[in-house]
This record gives sequence, structure tokens and C-alpha cells, in this order.
Amino acid sequence: MLRLFVTILVFTGGVSTSDSRASQDVHSPSEKYLMSIWHNRLYVYSAAALLFGIWFSLKVALKNKSFSKDASWVRKAEQKKNDSSDRDTEVHVLGVKIFYGSQTGTAKGFANELSEEVKTLGIPAEVIDMKDYDPDDQLADECISKSVCVFLVASYTDGQPTENAEWFCKWLEEASTDFRYGKTYLKGLRYAVFGLGNSVYVGHYNTVGKNVDKWLWMLSGMRIMTRGEGDSNVVKSRNGSVQADFQAWKVKFLNRLQALARGEKKSCSGNCKTGGSCKNKKKEKQEEEEKAAARNNSSEEELIESSSDEDESGPSGERKSGSVVDMEDLGNIMNSVKKAKGKGELQGDGQMVKLSKLNGVKKAEDEEERREMITPALREALTKQGYKLIGSHSGVKLCRWTKSMLRGRGGCYKHTFYGIESHRCMETTPSLACANKCVFCWRHHTNPVGTEWRWKMDPAEKILQDAVEKHQTMIRQFRGVPGVKPERYEEGLSVKHCALSLVGEPIMYPEINAFIRLLHVHCISSFLVTNAQFPQEIRSLVPVTQLYVSVDASTKDSLKKIDRPLFKDFWPRFLDSLKALGEKRQRTVYRLTLVKAWNVEEMQAYSELIALGQPDFIEVK
Repeated sequence: MLRLFVTILVFTGGVSTSDSRASQDVHSPSEKYLMSIWHNRLYVYSAAALLFGIWFSLKVALKNKSFSKDASWVRKAEQKKNDSSDRDTEVHVLGVKIFYGSQTGTAKGFANELSEEVKTLGIPAEVIDMKDYDPDDQLADECISKSVCVFLVASYTDGQPTENAEWFCKWLEEASTDFRYGKTYLKGLRYAVFGLGNSVYVGHYNTVGKNVDKWLWMLSGMRIMTRGEGDSNVVKSRNGSVQADFQAWKVKFLNRLQALARGEKKSCSGNCKTGGSCKNKKKEKQEEEEKAAARNNSSEEELIESSSDEDESGPSGERKSGSVVDMEDLGNIMNSVKKAKGKGELQGDGQMVKLSKLNGVKKAEDEEERREMITPALREALTKQGYKLIGSHSGVKLCRWTKSMLRGRGGCYKHTFYGIESHRCMETTPSLACANKCVFCWRHHTNPVGTEWRWKMDPAEKILQDAVEKHQTMIRQFRGVPGVKPERYEEGLSVKHCALSLVGEPIMYPEINAFIRLLHVHCISSFLVTNAQFPQEIRSLVPVTQLYVSVDASTKDSLKKIDRPLFKDFWPRFLDSLKALGEKRQRTVYRLTLVKAWNVEEMQAYSELIALGQPDFIEVK
């Protein structure tokens, strides 16, 4: 059986081998090639897949690159489109506010006419009566509101504002000279002014328009165009009448307004406060002013020192105070220098007058008649600052906290600390003169200086009477002012407190004790401030409600640098004044005026001064 199976297998294998050889002989070369491919089809599939993968990867990469380019172009196009649309939609002028001060209705009519013209340009416009507008609350908001403010103001009798513009103009004038508002209070305010007047009144022609323009500019407001002036005098009017003057100005204003609405900026003419060409000029001017100020300060210090030396070494018959230089002499100085240039002396008013080699100050050797403290030039300067002058050496002024409390708002520190109502407080002084020239004095150094009283003297009764009357007159100007509460207005007419700290050194007034007694007789409390240079006067002073001493420095050197006192023995006087304060059996206060980098470092020295005077309170400014 086994042998048979093997024989079959051998026979079968022999047949298969012979058939295979026969088939190989029958196939052609092409068939052989195809057969080889078929047998190696796995490798062919792998190669094809590899090539397809490479091709597909390259295709995708190229497509992504072209897509990113297209996307970037689309983004850039969209960005350009958005930027252009933003420029088109950005609003440079949100509206125009037209303020008018009118007595006969002309300015009001112009305001309404201008409002209609502005509205036709698609710009909102609002006409505002100045009496209904509170500049203290609202005017600063116009700096950031993208509005343009137009002021149409008429000049009334003697160049005064009309009744409805009186309060607005008064506030603007005081703010322009008040350091507490600052020079940049209205920075960003865009404004234009058109004044109405009559050139027949030569001295008062368009005074209000000129002043409003000036005061806004002083507070850093930005003029959008030159001030316009309408003249009711048809003979001298540029266009034949005030109406024609307004029409000509209106056309210019509307053109300028359209330019602002498009975002165009006015080019610098070289006379403005800003601009590329102006900066260098302004810088040079500032440097010149600083150099001049340095020269003046050095001259003053040399003069004071030399004068003090003359006081000690001079003849006994010569008054020591005669060498003190007063600020009101400056006008006479200039005239003297002009007349006596190059000479060592001149003849003036029938007596020999010597000229100082430093600045030409004239000094009368035998001055028999006392002169008035307030000269015409000084009167003009103080009046511009809002002082109401009394007689020949006193003054009164309305405090900003008085105005604030009349409106029902907060009062000053005296209200917070001591319960004094600010709207019933009168700030005054019986002496505008001072013995110091402090570097941080906020009175602009316009007050006279001296070391003793040597002027004509007004009686205490007259000073108090005039001070109360002038204070009440200033309070009455708040009748009808927006925000003023009627009950506060009525209370404000009755003075209940007097702050003798307005300016100068009130303790220099020879009748200061009589003045204080009169205050107390009229049930008016008194706060008196002294600069600690008159120790004997402090000792002889009758009791006041509260006595202040200004402590501006803690060492001799810093006091000389800061207060610039006229007395050569200023430091012993200062210490003696603090001792005199400690001897007073009444309520006393140290007022520390601290200025960074000037007098805040020496705390130990301040503590020693406090121990010397033992004040009841210490107030830090």
C-alpha cells in the first residue's frame, strides 16, 4: 500500500513539472512582464500610495498658502474699510452752546439766529442765557464735551456787563486771577467771542467782549477764531451796522465750525500759546524772565541787608524804618530812573533825594508828611485781583468758601473745626502791609512791605463800617445767581465772624485793639493771623477769639529762605513771638504751612518750636 502511494505521488509530481515547463514555453515576453508585475503587485501598490500621499500633501500646502494670502488681503481690506468708516463716523463737534449777555435783546436775537444757522449744518445748538448758567459747576465740563462755546456779549453802561451776564463775568474774572483754579482750569475749551458795543464811547468800546476773551484765554481756553466786534456806530462800523458786522463774523464762524467738524486743525500763526514755532520763543522768554527774576531777587536781598546795616550804623536821628523799600514805590522808581539816568541825585518835590546804586529807589531825608499806603498803581493792581479797598490801607474780599456755602455746599476748615458758617464770615485786614515777602505768598506780592507803621492812618470805626458795607454789597451780587439758597443769602448779609487774615500783617495797624473791640461789640468773632515778627505787639494785643501764628519754617536758614523777612533780627523776633504766644491766656494756634522740598524735613525742630509756644491747636496747611 505504501509503495503504491509513493508511486502515485511521484507520477503526479512528474506530470505537474512537465506541464509547468510546457506553459513557460508557451507565454510571450509581454505576458511574462505582466505576470512579474502581478506577482510583485504589493510593491506597486505601496509606491503608488507613497506618490499619492506626497502629491496630496503638496496640494494641501499650496492651498493653505494661497488661502492665508487671500485672508490677509481680506483683513487688510476690512481694516482699511473700518478705518475709513471710523474716520467718517468720528464726531469732532458734538454741539454748539451759544451764551448771550443782552440788555436790549440784540445779542439774544443774534444768538437765536446763529443757532438756526448751526442746526442747518446738522450740528446741535443750544442758546443759553448767562444768568441761568452756573460757571462754577458747569463750565469746566465743556472742556471735555467736544462742544464749541460761543459768547455773544454786549457792553453796557461804563463798559460793564449786562444784568444777565454780570455774575458770569464776575466769576470768570476772579477765576482768571485765583491760583486755586490754576492756569489750565479751562484747558480744552474751544470758544469764540463776539462783542457788541458802540465806538462813540471811546473808553468802554466792547470792553466786556475783550475781557471775556482775555479771561477765557488766561484759563487756557482755546480760541477757534479771532474775536469779532460789532459796532452800533454806523459811521465807524466796518460793515455799516452792528447787524452787518455780525453777519460778516457769522460767515467766518460757520466756515470755521465746518472745518472743526471735519477734524481740521487751525494752523499756528506764531502768536498763540501753543505750536511748534511758538515753543522755542516761549522757552526763550521763560528763561529770560527767570534770569530777570533771579537778578531782582538778588538785588532785593542785597538792598535789605545793606539797608539793615545802615539802620545800625546810621545817625541816631535817622529813623530805622526809613531804609525799608515798599512795593508801591516801584512806579516812582521807574520815573526817577528815567529822569536821573546817569546822575547820582536829583531834585524832587523841593527836597534832596538820594538814588540807590542798586535800583534807583529814592529815599527822602526829611519826610514830614505821611503818605497813603495805597497808591493809584497799587489800587489798580489789587482791584483787579478782586479786593475791595477801604480808605488808604485796608481791604476786604469775598472768600470762595463764602460763595460755596451760599449755594448750600460745604464750608472751609473753620466750619469743620469750629462750627463757623462760611457764608457769614468776612475776610478783611486793617493793614495791607507786611514785614515778609514769602516765596509761596498767594497774594502775588502786590501788597506793600515795611517794618513799622509809617503811613496815614484811618480810624477803626470807619474801617469796620466800610468793610461790612462792602462785604454786604458783594453778597448782594449773588441775588438770583443759580444755586444760591434764599435763606443762606439772607443770613450772609449779617456778618458773624471776621477773619483777619486776608493779606498783610493786621497786627501792624496801630489801632488794632480798638478794631478788635469793635468787632466784639457788634457780636462778631475774630480770628487774627500774625507772621511772628512783632512780639511786643502780640503781648499788648487784647484777647481775640483765636490767635494764630504762622510757623513757616523750623530753622533760621529755612525761615530766611522761605519768608524772606525784612527784619535783620528776624530769628530772635520769631522765637520771641512764639514765647509771647505761650504767655497769652486765650485760645492759640500754630499754623504750619508745609511745602514739599522746602520745609518739611526737620520735624524735631518743629517739635521744639511747639514746646516753646504751647499752642492749643496745630493746623497744617
